[in-house]
Parts: sequence; structure tokens; C-alpha cells
Amino acid sequence: MKHDSVQISVNGSQRVVPAVCIEGRTVVAAGKYVKIAAIKDEDLLEGILIDNADLFISKLKLSELKADIFSFSQKPFETHPRYQYYMEWDNAAVIPIKSAAEWWEKRLPQETRRNVRRGAKLGIAVRSVEFDDGFVQGILDIYNETPIRQGRAFWHYGKDFNTVKKENSTYLDRSEFLGAYYENELVGFAKIVYVERTASLMQILSKNAHSDKRPTNALIAKAVEISEQRGMSHLIYCKYVYGKNAKSDLTEFKRRNGFEQLLYPRYYVPLTIKGRLALRLKLHNGIGGLVPSRFWPVLMNARAKFFEIAIRRKPGAVRTA
Repeated sequence: MKHDSVQISVNGSQRVVPAVCIEGRTVVAAGKYVKIAAIKDEDLLEGILIDNADLFISKLKLSELKADIFSFSQKPFETHPRYQYYMEWDNAAVIPIKSAAEWWEKRLPQETRRNVRRGAKLGIAVRSVEFDDGFVQGILDIYNETPIRQGRAFWHYGKDFNTVKKENSTYLDRSEFLGAYYENELVGFAKIVYVERTASLMQILSKNAHSDKRPTNALIAKAVEISEQRGMSHLIYCKYVYGKNAKSDLTEFKRRNGFEQLLYPRYYVPLTIKGRLALRLKLHNGIGGLVPSRFWPVLMNARAKFFEIAIRRKPGAVRTA
């Protein structure tokens, strides 16, 4: 089975990687030292991801795709392990959609409710919008506001119009875009992809210059409202915890907006001797996976300081908000 190649997004950058189609699923391989194979856009695919895991892995081993480990998960709400392969717990940030009123009254702290009301009082209006060139230009302006976000170099900063349009046009047939406007200026946006009965926030971002109006809180409130109207069971916002940084600002933001952590199985199957060794040495999650949890906040703060200093020293640097 010969391999092909596809384009994937890695930390906001588009890369061409080897790929192979197995039982209707595109499997890609990426990684510098340990090649990890995974199903492309695994969390956005509908239906059963893998019908017969043993058969799927056998076909992968027979293909020409060069990979050391195959990583795959169960669906986020399939929380009971189904396979005997080596497993670790993955996680997602979810809001169960019983009703928008239930989320508002029982899941949100008073401070967050005030933030949503504050945005409305200060003129923030959130609505569903068409994905046209005017909206893309608004996204581009948000991307290019600042080169640093969440303590690291912002990977969308400096992209051109065509790149931004292409990257945001995936899954358009089951996507919905929300725009947060202030005096006709797009100051925040969200992209929702519908996956069966779940709504997945693929991206949500606002301008720092308008952070006092809390547009991101308003976007989440609108996403919950629309999810209820569409009969969705859950709203998912990527991971609840990234790596071992359980005390990150992003995790705290999600908690304050009513998201909770959902754990589900992720499997790692060695395909080569190197893969077996990498699993034994716990190298399958990169060097960061070897860092004890207690050191993560220190490392994240140090990284943020590094990027801040680096940007300031760069000729023609843009001041961050």
C-alpha cells in the first residue's frame, strides 16, 4: 500500500506530511525523532473511527507509511476502554447542553455572568455570519493585532489573506461562524464545527484591544445558545488541560466559562522497535512529557518572558496589548 502526502496544520503552520488511506481514513505521520501516525482530523470525523482496530493496525504495518507509533483515541464520550493496547487518558473541555439557562444559572460563576452582561452594555453584539471575504479580512486583522498570545509566539500572526481564507474554510458544509462586533468592527470570532450531536469550537479569538468588553465570553454564551437550538448534546472546546499544565490561564478561563474536563482513552501502538523503545522511555509525548508536573508553571512563565523579550528586541516589533 503506497503512501501519498497531505497538508496538515501543526501549531498553526501548514506542513506537507506523508499519508496513507486505510479503510476510508487518512492516516498521517509526523514527528522529528519519533514518527507518530494518527488519523487526520480525528476529533472532527463522523461515524466510527476504526471498526476493527487489529485489522486497521495490520494494514497500517503493511503500508509504506514510515511511522514508529500509531496513536488513536475513542470518541470523547466513549469513556470505557475498549482495547488492550497501551493506553493513556486524553481529555476534552466540554459543556453538557441541557439548556442555555441551566448553563447560565448553575455552571457560570457570578463574575463570568457579569462579563457577558458587561459586553452587551458596552456595545458587543454577537451573531452568526457568512464566511465571505469581508469576514476573512476581519479574522486577518485579529490575527495580526499582536505577535504574542498566551505567553508564546502567535502562530497565525503575519499570515496573508489567502492563507487565512484557506485555513478557515475546512468543513464549511457543517461549520458555523460567529462574529463579535463593536461599532461594526469585528473584534472577535468563533468557528464551530458540528460533529454528529456535538458542537466543536475549532477556534475562538478576540482582539486584545477590546478585552475590557469581554467579547470572548459573549462568543461562548452565543455558542451555548446556538448549540441548544440545534439540539447538540455537548459543546467541546479542544482540550481542558494541555500537557501537564493544569493551572494554565486557558484552563482557568474554560473553567470559569462552565467547561469541565472529560477523560477518554487514547491508545499508543508501537509499529517499530524504535516505537517500542520510545513508549518504554515515555518519549511518545515529546521531551515535555518527561517534565514533572510541578515544573510546568515555571517553564511556561519562563517561555512567556523569553518570547516577550525576543519580540521587543526584534526590529520593527509591535507592542503587545
